[in-house]
Amino acid sequence: MEDFDIEARLLSIYSAYPEGESRPVIGITANYAEGDATLRDRYYRQVEAAGGVPLIIPPVADRHVIINTLNRIDGLLLTGGADYNPLWAGEEPGQHLGGINAERDLPELLLTRLAYNRQLPMLGICRGIQTLAMALGGRVTQHIDTAIKHSQDAARTEPTHTVGVEPDSALYKLYRTSKLYVNSFHHQAVANPGPRFKVAATAADGTIEAMESSELKSIMGVQWHPEWLAEAGLPLFKWLVDAAATFAQARRMHSRLLTLDTHCDTPMFFPQGVDFGRRDDRILVDLHKMADGQLDATTMVAYLPQPKEGQSFAEIAPLPAASPRAYADLIFDRIGDILQRYSQGVRQARTPQELYQNKADGKKSIVLGIENGLALEHDVANVRHFAGRGVVYITLCHNGDNDICDSARGCGTHGGVSDFGVSVIHEMNRLGLMVDLSHAAESSFYDALDISTTPIVCSHSNCKALCDVPRNLTDDQLRALARRGGVAHTTLYHGFLRREGEATLLDAIAHLEHAIDIMGIDHVGLGTDFDGDGGVRGIADASEVVNFTIQLLRRRYSEADIRKIWGGNWLRVMAMVQQSKQA
Repeated sequence: MEDFDIEARLLSIYSAYPEGESRPVIGITANYAEGDATLRDRYYRQVEAAGGVPLIIPPVADRHVIINTLNRIDGLLLTGGADYNPLWAGEEPGQHLGGINAERDLPELLLTRLAYNRQLPMLGICRGIQTLAMALGGRVTQHIDTAIKHSQDAARTEPTHTVGVEPDSALYKLYRTSKLYVNSFHHQAVANPGPRFKVAATAADGTIEAMESSELKSIMGVQWHPEWLAEAGLPLFKWLVDAAATFAQARRMHSRLLTLDTHCDTPMFFPQGVDFGRRDDRILVDLHKMADGQLDATTMVAYLPQPKEGQSFAEIAPLPAASPRAYADLIFDRIGDILQRYSQGVRQARTPQELYQNKADGKKSIVLGIENGLALEHDVANVRHFAGRGVVYITLCHNGDNDICDSARGCGTHGGVSDFGVSVIHEMNRLGLMVDLSHAAESSFYDALDISTTPIVCSHSNCKALCDVPRNLTDDQLRALARRGGVAHTTLYHGFLRREGEATLLDAIAHLEHAIDIMGIDHVGLGTDFDGDGGVRGIADASEVVNFTIQLLRRRYSEADIRKIWGGNWLRVMAMVQQSKQA
């Protein structure tokens, strides 16, 4: 006989689930019919069986409701249902178009796009795979016209046809088979997955039956109904719940630690009139992308191109400026305008303490740097000028020798650091500015290491052992840097990650881990080079930086180590340099 003792039920719950246990919350899109938001029980029962907490999402298109919903879930399940109105894809309805559900279309398209921006894991089922395609750049066919019947009269629990699984897919890793027996109840299908997805399974007639992210994201769509296939369908739900659990862990971690990118070139796009306060597709770092990726702070540099012999700086400056110093000042003035215009969301930070305070106050931070000591105009007094503007580091050179030192892509003008460069480094030491040797020749690197009285940094540099290009650091350089207490931050510039083929987030992780093997965990970090041609598949802009943390969690890095990688090491050096300030 069923036990109706509520006290006994409560006791059994508390015994089974100790206080503090957390399960990922999976949002499930509801169907809509005749004024009711409804959901087949199979969806939420499979989520529960996979270890998730199901949360039903009604079809609401209000952006505030959607954003608040996404902030409270860890994964998203896009469910089946009626066809999509083809007008959303700019197409007229064909004669075989089935029933559409106007109440669901816009809410789910918005929900999916915003979930994608926030890196939430997603699983789309039947209509759900079409939602993914419609929302994220693919195309859906209104009616499948082939010899194979894709909408069966059999029971939903009955497999009715087979699909071939791609061997390099996440789907294959889940099931370990090249053929799956599936149930199918659809006549719309994905015609083209678009650039964000790759095909994971097809029917015998070539119909796309599954697709998954081509960007190393946890997003998958299937055309069949795994919620009806009991144990045979459960692996897909476990995949979603596991991905959501890792995402939730990363999101909680980002709320506790400071995430700092030590190099971006976003000011290079100021001449295009970009708007840092909105999600601007012309730039990789803005306030919206920082919020989506949970990035607390970015270091914006005034990048100065190095004139070739016979050129003047005015000929190549991205903005009209009388001189290199004037150009750098113009960039910092533009950043000042951003800080003033969006003061409710962002502040400048000059010290580690200000970075932590800004995070505590719920604000993003912009840190200032200079890329290319050309800005000093051969006058050591300008070091003090830029220190007064809040610059925390100066990259001594760029792609070409200057009056301070030789570049990794230069011609050995000085044989290392020049006499003027010695005075610049001493003045930077005296004023508490970090000496950045990214872009420098090996001779300049070792000279600066000997000259500087404080640890030096490489704000965006990779490992020559993995990608043999002049800009990268040898293992001996990495060891020498670590011995002197410095840091080298992995960058996302594809040509510094690999010489052939497409670089991805996994290549960046490989460079990071090589640097850790050589230097130790206390000397590494991330300097993306976003908007300076940095950004690779898997971490293409600031909205995707949480994926970096997810990869570290999958490799079992501790929170303490992730804290060091995400800026803790850099801030240790910054504090040492600033504490040694003599004037």
